[in-house]
Amino acid sequence: MKSIEEIQYLINNKIAEIDFHKQPYELYEPIVYTLSLGGKRLRPALCLLACDMFEGNISDAMNPALGIEIFHNFTLLHDDIMDEAPIRRGKESVYKKWNSNIAILSGDTMMALAYDYIMKAPGKVRSEVFSIFNKTAIEVCEGQQYDMNFEKQKDVSIDDYINMIRLKTSVLLAGSLKTGAIIGGASKEDSDNLYRFGENIGIAFQLQDDLLDVYSDTQKFGKQNSGDILTNKKTFLYLKAFELAGDKTHETLSGLFKKEAINNNDKISGVKEIYEDLNIKSITIKEIEKYYKKGIRYLEKINIPSERKTKLIEFADNLRLREF
Repeated sequence: MKSIEEIQYLINNKIAEIDFHKQPYELYEPIVYTLSLGGKRLRPALCLLACDMFEGNISDAMNPALGIEIFHNFTLLHDDIMDEAPIRRGKESVYKKWNSNIAILSGDTMMALAYDYIMKAPGKVRSEVFSIFNKTAIEVCEGQQYDMNFEKQKDVSIDDYINMIRLKTSVLLAGSLKTGAIIGGASKEDSDNLYRFGENIGIAFQLQDDLLDVYSDTQKFGKQNSGDILTNKKTFLYLKAFELAGDKTHETLSGLFKKEAINNNDKISGVKEIYEDLNIKSITIKEIEKYYKKGIRYLEKINIPSERKTKLIEFADNLRLREF
């Protein structure tokens, strides 16, 4: 089996080969810029890794994998508009570097291109691959809407939040794995278990992202530090703190999460102080571990030799322990 690094190398080369030298230049330049920012290429890598795991030909899965990566980057363009995020992968976001109108239009073009690549899946599984992608794309949009709703919604439960990140983040990881598995010839039972693995690892991934947003170095993380606090996002950390806090801390935390609250540095330090008092960091780490273990249990159910699962276990470990 190929390593995930070898697969990421193949994906980067294929992306570099895509010809975006088209007119109008102003439409395609932000697409080239976005894809050139790199990133971990996790979703297409998982698609190819899953195909390889079932002894399929990864070249058969390459076009759908590229479609998944283009779609993922499209969602980031639109996310940055909605979040008014100035930084993406350590560089200016398209929204910041150009403007929101260009980010919308370039993102729309990327969505159309993603479908074009998805439809290049092998004929015998094309319909199934298309259905998985379409369902996933809709669920990602549902998750984003829930995310925006939660910014204004007073009462959000942790279960509500977990479902939101399942839709917004983990279904794309899960769908990438299932797509590769189907192209590789996996049975329905095995591809479904691989989907559940991806779903739970994806939740763990997003919880880790929430944690890193507060506790990582901006240069390593590639996004604005404490951006979730500054934009009043009700992440797992916030919701767990709100659940554990007494009345006085409730009032303080609610006040800090009002947009008109105080200057940014005081807001961040005030929220972090509450998190530290309530031991939120270690609680979040335990929650990440819970979903990681649940995902591994689904992986263990897949009916292939254990040595062919090693790369995915390594991948899950790296996600759980990452610092950026």
